[in-house]
Amino acid sequence: MALWDQLRQRSQDMSSQLKTKANQFKNKDFKNGTMAMCALIAASDGNIDQSERAKVAGLITSNDVLSIFPASELRETFDHYCNKLTSDYDFGKVEAVQAIAKLKPKQDQARAVIQIGIIIGGADGNFDENERVAVRDACFAAGIAPGEFDL
Repeated sequence: MALWDQLRQRSQDMSSQLKTKANQFKNKDFKNGTMAMCALIAASDGNIDQSERAKVAGLITSNDVLSIFPASELRETFDHYCNKLTSDYDFGKVEAVQAIAKLKPKQDQARAVIQIGIIIGGADGNFDENERVAVRDACFAAGIAPGEFDL
């Protein structure tokens, strides 16, 4: 089985697992962590162009797990992290990683954020090295071994 097929299958499996736990995750820290993760994926190459931002925003609104939150809240939070990353990438990255780190005591939610990052990163058929680095950074912030996700 090709690497992409394995990634796609694993992404589908993760998505199914997350759907069953979604209502347990309805809190501000999880929302902020997921939107920070999505913004890090969008900015993984060092900048966020409008098409990348729109593509990730579309993936966010179509994600079943994230449907537990009002779309307007997700958009506002995603835009907040994207704007931080756009205005000063290094400080924006610190703020986004800190939002993910807040989930460290809630390992099931932290893992869900990592899984969403992988799903969003691989949605275009190419989970590139920059996206992998962003997810690895999130793993370290959440106290999760990247190897758990083959990173």
